[in-house]
Amino acid sequence: MLGSVAKGPYRPGMTGTTPGGGLHLPRYMREPDATRTPVGFPDYRSTGLRAPLRAPVDLAHRLTEVTGPVLGEDRVLPSDADLTLRNGGEAVGQRILVHGRVLDSDGRPVPNALVEVWQANAGGRYRHVVDVFPAPLDPHFDGLGRVMTDSLGRYEFMTIKPGAYPWGNHHNAWRPAHIHFSLFGRSFTQRLVTQMYFPDDPLFGQDPIFNSIPAAARHRAISQFSLERTVDNWALAFEWNIVLRGSDQTPFETEDDGDVA
Repeated sequence: MLGSVAKGPYRPGMTGTTPGGGLHLPRYMREPDATRTPVGFPDYRSTGLRAPLRAPVDLAHRLTEVTGPVLGEDRVLPSDADLTLRNGGEAVGQRILVHGRVLDSDGRPVPNALVEVWQANAGGRYRHVVDVFPAPLDPHFDGLGRVMTDSLGRYEFMTIKPGAYPWGNHHNAWRPAHIHFSLFGRSFTQRLVTQMYFPDDPLFGQDPIFNSIPAAARHRAISQFSLERTVDNWALAFEWNIVLRGSDQTPFETEDDGDVA
């Protein structure tokens, strides 16, 4: 469980502790091999070029891994959470409020977690040098945002609903509308990357990235429309809670595949 501290006396091989009453660091439980997100998925063609051929090696958790990141109160600004206002103007598209909570496997909130997002614009294009999809770029939308969770683990972004886009994985391949999420928990070892989808997307059936998630867990990657949080005459709302570990864990990417896919 992320955030759990291993209990019991020091023993040889325990990460981050020293015998004889020295510095004792928390040790985070490692994800079992059987439940790790696969880094190679045949229908997702590019994973065949970058997936490692050998089993991963878990490195020791030392002071750098189990502490930080220390961001400072002035590094994440309220304006970072509103992606609709950039470069002196308003972004084009359907405004949406994306909100939720970051929770651990026991349902406890994870406060002061850095949540970062990146996404395509309303036309389905990223502001990225390798994205050549012939959809217009929006001068007032860069697709980047970040926020810190509050004491109850809550986060929210105001943004534009992203468009679908072709990506060349197979004939007539289109990615469903999605938003990339990166989360830093209480330490650098807790950086997790995932994607949030929208309800009832007709492109789910042909998307190998979405379908690489085990069928029983796919619903956890899909946000829910929230009429209660919809802002009258302004923005629709979608709720998405992120669970870091346990039986209700949000599906995470093992590696950061979030360049433009």
